Amino acid sequence: MSPLEFEGDSLSSLEERIQRAVQLVARLREEHGAALEEAAEAKREAVRLAEEVKTLQAERKQVRNRIEKLLGQIDQLGAS
Repeated sequence: MSPLEFEGDSLSSLEERIQRAVQLVARLREEHGAALEEAAEAKREAVRLAEEVKTLQAERKQVRNRIEKLLGQIDQLGAS
């Protein structure tokens, strides 16, 4: 193998490695962007679920109060 052929092979090898590195960086950037989008969606879902829990807790409290009031009225009927 002549020095010129060796340099050509070495240059071709370097070129291939650089191309693979560029493709890898591009793929990682896409994956990073997708991961950021998923994280943002998960955060929005967590906020929505937290609001839903708060609403359900308020409804539960209202129902409990109404049941306690009804039980109080039933106790008054039994006492009369």
